Order: sequence, then C-alpha cells, then structure tokens
Amino acid sequence: MKPTGLLAACGVLAILGGLVWWTKENPKKPESTTPDAPKVLALGEDQIEEITLSKSATDPIVLKKTGGKWQITAPQAMPADQEAVKGLVSSLASLQSDRLIDQKPSDLAVFGLTEPKTEIEVKVSGGTVNKVLLGGENPSGSAVYAKLAANPAVYTILSATRSNFEKSLTDLRDKRMFTFDRDKVAAITITPAYGPAFEFGKNASNEWQLTKPRSLRADTGQVDDLLRRLVDAKMDLSGEQDEKKNAAQFTAGTQLATVSVRDATGAQAITIHKSYDNAYYGRSSAVEGTYKLTSDLAEGLKDKELGNFRNKKIFEFGFNDPTKLEIGAAGSNSGGYQKSTDKWTGPLGQTDPASVQAVIDKLRDLAATKFAYTPAVGAPALTLAITSGDKNKLEKVTLVKLGDSFSAQREGDAEGYILDAKTVEDLQQTIAGIKPFQTPKPAAKTPEKK
Repeated sequence: MKPTGLLAACGVLAILGGLVWWTKENPKKPESTTPDAPKVLALGEDQIEEITLSKSATDPIVLKKTGGKWQITAPQAMPADQEAVKGLVSSLASLQSDRLIDQKPSDLAVFGLTEPKTEIEVKVSGGTVNKVLLGGENPSGSAVYAKLAANPAVYTILSATRSNFEKSLTDLRDKRMFTFDRDKVAAITITPAYGPAFEFGKNASNEWQLTKPRSLRADTGQVDDLLRRLVDAKMDLSGEQDEKKNAAQFTAGTQLATVSVRDATGAQAITIHKSYDNAYYGRSSAVEGTYKLTSDLAEGLKDKELGNFRNKKIFEFGFNDPTKLEIGAAGSNSGGYQKSTDKWTGPLGQTDPASVQAVIDKLRDLAATKFAYTPAVGAPALTLAITSGDKNKLEKVTLVKLGDSFSAQREGDAEGYILDAKTVEDLQQTIAGIKPFQTPKPAAKTPEKK
C-alpha cells in the first residue's frame, strides 16, 4: 500500500473512533413527553354551548346556542352573526399554542396573567367551564402568553390567533336588515317615493316576471341583482352609534323607496331615506330600531322605476341553440330553416351554416330602446319565429315600421318594444345574406419534386 493511502485509512479510523467515544459519553436523551406546541383546548365544536368574552374596560359579551343557533344575551339581547360566531367557536375548540413556556411558573405577573387582558369562558354540554386567560406579549411581540385558569402551565399563542378572540359586539352581532330565506323568496315589491308600486314573482318556469301593476317580462339579471342587494343589506355600524340621531336623520331625510320581500315565513319590509349629507338610513320590520345603512341596496334602488326592471331583449332563447328559424319578409330568403346535427336546410336546400348563424346572433342581441304601451298596428315588415331549447320553446315576433323606428310585438305580450331603425335594417341585410351551402373545394395538390 502506498504511504498516502495508509495515512488516509488511519485518518478515517481515527474519526470513527472519535464518534464511538462521543456517542458513549453523550447518550441520546429520551424525547420529552410534552410536545413543543401542545393544544391549549381540544373540544368538539358541537359541544360548545356558551361563550363569554371579557376584556378590561368593556362589558362582557355572552353568546349562547339555542336550538342550534347562536344568540347574544349580554350586554343586551340581540341576534348573532352565525358565521362570525362559528369562526370563534372553531378557533376555541382547537386552540393551538405556539409553544409551552413553563409547566409550573412561580410568578404569573411576568406574563401579564395575574390581571389578564382577556378572559374567555367556554361552557360545554354537561356544564363544564373552561376559562382561557390571555396576558401580555412576548418580547418579540409575535405572540401572547396564555393559560387555562385550571392549569398552571403557561403557553404562548400567536398574535394572529389572539385576533380571533378580540371580537367586539359589532363584530359578533347580526348586521343584516333582512332575515328571509333567499332560496324561498316568492315575491319582491318595490314602492318608489314617486310612482306606483311594482312587484316581481316567479312563473311556472321559476323565472322572474313582473306581476304588478300588470303582467310583463322581467329582466332576470336586474331582479337577481336586486335580490342580492337585499340579502347583503346591512347596518353601517362604523363610528359611534346613537339611536336618537339615527331616527332624527331618518325622519328628516328624503324617502327613497320601500321594499318588501315575501318568503315561506311571511313578508319583511324596509323603508330607506336619504339624509341631507347623502347617507342612507333604514327601518326594517325584521330588526328593531333605525340604522345607518351600507350604500349598496340604496344605490341599486336610486333612480329606478318599473322600466329599469323590464326585459328589453326581444327574444329569450339566450345561449340555447335554435333548431328552427322561420322568416316572413319581403324579398328573398323567406321561409323556414331547420337544423339537423350541424346542418341547416332552408327553402333552397342545404344552407350555409355561418350565414344562418349570423342571423341568429343578430336576433339574440335584438333589444328595445324603449317600450310601447300599446300593441303595434300596421302591415308587418318582418315576422320571425324561433324554436329553441330542450322543450322546443317557440317565440314569435312581428315587426311593424313606425316612422323612423320599428315596433316589435311578441306573441302573448300586451305591449310592444321600440327598435332603432338601423338595428332592424342591419338584421334585414343579414337575412338577405343567407346563402346556399357550397362544398369546400379540395386543396390543390403540391407537385412532387423529381
């Protein structure tokens, strides 16, 4: 063996010998039976029946679960925000520490736990009460000291975790102005400050319709947006709350509208006034008192009248693929067009599908600029009928020339729709552009190179 190889082997043996000696002198310590970050509380969420949040200089907030729903019982009785309380319950049921600081501290004052900043009592089914105490912050400010009242051990919990328990009465109360079930709403009634009331209801196809003052098609998108605003209508509890001031602002303000919603349990209504400083105040039959409101609902009602909620689209087939198109018009391309798989046939046989689709696109976008309150009278300039959908829904429309515009009359509607003349002229030109199907020419062959 070469001298260099021998020296290397001796070095490896020396290192291994040293490791053996160190291991004997420093045997592996047994793992601690206490994990570095044990749970402070480990409860089933469904077991928690009552929570009391106590902070210095404020009245305790008491939450009780009754019949599966949380209620605030102190400092005054009021409905609770179910989602906010569920978040609090979830945080408490599995309260995780950041680390264990001391199993048996001799002095709690150094942790700010002789006079805790926050005390949380958690009562579970059977009557057992667990009290969590939150004290001062650790030197880095990233966590706070915590302990159970019945356990001497002190832990730290992250500051982000503590924020889950720093809830005010405003955070935990139900701020909704309505409590109806959105999925069971049967009718919505709007009474503007000026003008007659109008009402929406559902038809046999579960689609929104105007039912008062007369039966009319409704713009489903507009009604759904209104319903969303009603569901989201909430009290604006920012700033100091003064019931007398709110009532005075409401009384002195200008009435915007009253909205009533009816579901399976009955009707709920809200009246909204606009104050001199452009804030909105409301009184709801579902909640006692007068409140400043978030602006979303009021903005959705401002300057709205019956016409804003009417359906301006002439056809309702939307993105359903029509299977039949019937055109009655002066000139060429009158007649019926039928779709089978991806082929259209018409009066002249198989038809170019792109040219038929261009007409369908025009009809899909056809919308009124305003409404006619009487049916169209006069010789038809164009008649159209479309069959679409799984149920072969048939829609028929007649267009009549009225001076510089056209009036469209849907079969079954008592009123007409005014269309811009240019829009109708573009449609007529597109109809005139329907052409027979042409078999694509085969691609020219590239001559082979010799």
